[in-house]
Amino acid sequence: MNLNEKTPIVAEEKYTSDREELSKLNAQFISNFIRGDAAAHDQIMYKDFICIHSDGTFVERSDYLFEWVTGFKDSGYVDFSYTNEDIRIFGNFALIRAKTVFTKKMGNELVNGNSIYTDTYLKENGRWWCIQAQITAVKK
Repeated sequence: MNLNEKTPIVAEEKYTSDREELSKLNAQFISNFIRGDAAAHDQIMYKDFICIHSDGTFVERSDYLFEWVTGFKDSGYVDFSYTNEDIRIFGNFALIRAKTVFTKKMGNELVNGNSIYTDTYLKENGRWWCIQAQITAVKK
């Protein structure tokens, strides 16, 4: 076997390891939101993190973490999960896209809905960091 035959196997192992790590970070991201755990969330966010909401507003890291503490509790969500996780790795950058599925109390009514989000990650010094989150509301 020559070197060229070995390289894809090594690359695939690295890709699988990164993919598993990113999937765990995505699960942690959602769990942090549901629990309002800003301290745990702080540990996965890059120093220059930014969020882009569905309405086009930009939220800087410090404001985002401040909102994170009560974001789920104040939202009216009674059920919140994600599905259709898609992870794409481009060297030391990665995109995680998924669909949220939720039930929200609005007044006296329960409303089902979802959004699509894309989180961008940077691998720096062997560690993945979320550098940007972008949320798109799904209109029915």
